[in-house]
Amino acid sequence: MDNKDAEKLFFIPFNTGGHWLLLAINPIREIVYYLDSLGNDWTTYPDMKVLIDTVLQAFRAQRDIQTSRRGANSITWIKVACPQQRNQIDCGYFMLRFMRDTLALGRLEIPTDYFDEFKCAFYTKDQVDEIKEEWCQFMIKLNVCS
Repeated sequence: MDNKDAEKLFFIPFNTGGHWLLLAINPIREIVYYLDSLGNDWTTYPDMKVLIDTVLQAFRAQRDIQTSRRGANSITWIKVACPQQRNQIDCGYFMLRFMRDTLALGRLEIPTDYFDEFKCAFYTKDQVDEIKEEWCQFMIKLNVCS
């Protein structure tokens, strides 16, 4: 809770039970950016939404923010039109790529139509391979694969 009033973007990789997606959360503004490479809406995963809404309400309570009863449901969910996967196996790499793209730009907001710098309907094979290589290098540096 140090520096609890500073805006930050927290990344929550979320597995629905067979599919990875990314939630990027700005708890100060109570905004949840939803990035799903299959294009599903967050209503597809109601338990996920309840969990994240509950976490944000607990964060609000820790910061001792009083809200009206109507304001208690003021959490904004934004579906981001991010690149879509063309198969059923690359969702984890897409989730990592979304996180990487956002970190590379250092922004606290994600446009609903994704970042102009990385906007495309689909990642190319090379773009997916690039994040696979970065992930492998990261794991090697951690000495996880020895």
